[in-house]
Amino acid sequence: MANHKSALKRHKQSLIRNARNRAMKTRVKNAVKAVREALAAGDKEKAQAALVDATSVLDKAAGKKVLHWRAAGRKVSRLSVAVNKLA
Repeated sequence: MANHKSALKRHKQSLIRNARNRAMKTRVKNAVKAVREALAAGDKEKAQAALVDATSVLDKAAGKKVLHWRAAGRKVSRLSVAVNKLA
């Protein structure tokens, strides 16, 4: 454990950021999973609605540097292609 006041503050900040990043990654995974489940079920409308939500979540994660912006773009692109194939 840290002994200096500034090191204690940095440790607390890292714990808070870690929790926030973990929550954002979980939201990303759940949003992507919702799109994939709708695709597997063959539900076009549900897949398109889930894609809109997933795109928003992925863009926010990229904006907050939780995901790399290119990784987020790649995920959005691949999900979009899959949803468009279904349509």
